[in-house]
Amino acid sequence: MKVLQRPKLLFAIIVFGGLFIVGLAGGALGEAFGLGFLGAPIATLSVPAESISSEPNIGSFHITNTMITTWATIVILIVLSFFATRKIKEVPTGLQNIFEAAIEYFQKLGEGVSGKRSAKFIPLVITIFLFILIANWIGILPGFGTIGWIETPEDLIHHAEERHKDLSKVQLNVFDGSEKVGILGFGSIRDTVTAEEWEHDPNVVEEGKQAGVLIPFLRSANTDVNTTLAIALVAMFLVHFWALRSLGFFSHVSKYINFKQGPIWFAVGILEAISEVARVISFTFRLFGNIFAGEVLLVAMAFLIPIIGIMPFLGLELFVGLIQAYIFAMLTLIFASVAGAAHDEH
Repeated sequence: MKVLQRPKLLFAIIVFGGLFIVGLAGGALGEAFGLGFLGAPIATLSVPAESISSEPNIGSFHITNTMITTWATIVILIVLSFFATRKIKEVPTGLQNIFEAAIEYFQKLGEGVSGKRSAKFIPLVITIFLFILIANWIGILPGFGTIGWIETPEDLIHHAEERHKDLSKVQLNVFDGSEKVGILGFGSIRDTVTAEEWEHDPNVVEEGKQAGVLIPFLRSANTDVNTTLAIALVAMFLVHFWALRSLGFFSHVSKYINFKQGPIWFAVGILEAISEVARVISFTFRLFGNIFAGEVLLVAMAFLIPIIGIMPFLGLELFVGLIQAYIFAMLTLIFASVAGAAHDEH
């Protein structure tokens, strides 16, 4: 066989196969057969962003885990920009080369879409692309969703009763020590109790341990619908700002409120106005839905097949993060180009 004649390939297959078997046996699937030595409970999955502490952080204001990631993304972009432009050379190398290649690509793309007018759109388009890309990619780093503060059983039971949830189906993780910070580590899949068991007998948790649910400190920024909505609103605000400057106030507004050209154009204007709102909604939920779904997929695969099961999907998430950033940036460019055209240019 050709595989036997290629020892490196054979070794890689053996290692990958061994890791797959270990992951399969050590995960939630192996737990059914008394194994599950690598498994961890499914991390908390919540559509709204979670606060990084139980108490307000600034006055009555709660800082959320997606805010932390958003600020981290901004810092990363500032640092990368600083090092890319610190020593600019005529023949670019390193980070300068990467940034220049990206800028030149979008400049050529913009000229193909809207000609010379694209010069004022490109800074926003590149900024949106880089921000979304970095925010998506750092969301798959270790520690996201697995390190956080521990919400107490009392609070969890109170919230569950408010929502009329069955306490026998509310799972609490068991953490070592009495610190407020916890980690969902390998092999902790069996360290769980139900809220009903804890409420009936708090001593069901061994001494030196505590029950609760991990609320992560870090979560991908674009899994928060507020972040994606904010980017969409900024993009569409500037799209209309450029259109107003290019066409003038009355010419631009006449696209949406048009009494002069009869009832047909008035109806067309109403549809145009609805489409603008639909664009914001589409922008918001396309990015949010794809990134949130990716996060759920990674959590599920890490739960079912630790170590090896998540690897192919990490690569997939890198690709999805790039594609979503590119789509958002391209649509911003196209909308800005179209908005600057009068009715007779459409």
